[in-house]
Amino acid sequence: MDDCLFCRIREGKIPAEKVHEDELVFAIKDINPQAPTHLLIIPHKHQETLMELETADRETIGTVFTVAGKLARERGLDKSGFRVVANCGSGAGQSVWHIHFHLLGGRGMKWPPG
Repeated sequence: MDDCLFCRIREGKIPAEKVHEDELVFAIKDINPQAPTHLLIIPHKHQETLMELETADRETIGTVFTVAGKLARERGLDKSGFRVVANCGSGAGQSVWHIHFHLLGGRGMKWPPG
């Protein structure tokens, strides 16, 4: 997708600070962090929302959470706690139309969110 921000970052057309990349996902630092640690874990495959996921995407989604745990451990968040969030649709706060997951940590989180 030529107009997709995350696809353009994946392709190196827009700079971003990548903290992880493998064959299924990549992770970058959020440019507008909402917590001391705020990373985005993004599947390489372009899908606009969670509603487009299919059974064939199970490995990718599993990888998202495996990478989230790895990145959390590397940053010491496994001891203090962290949150993984995916927004689906504009009413839920999605502003980039490519599935992505926010890894947030380094401060107390309240419930319910939003």
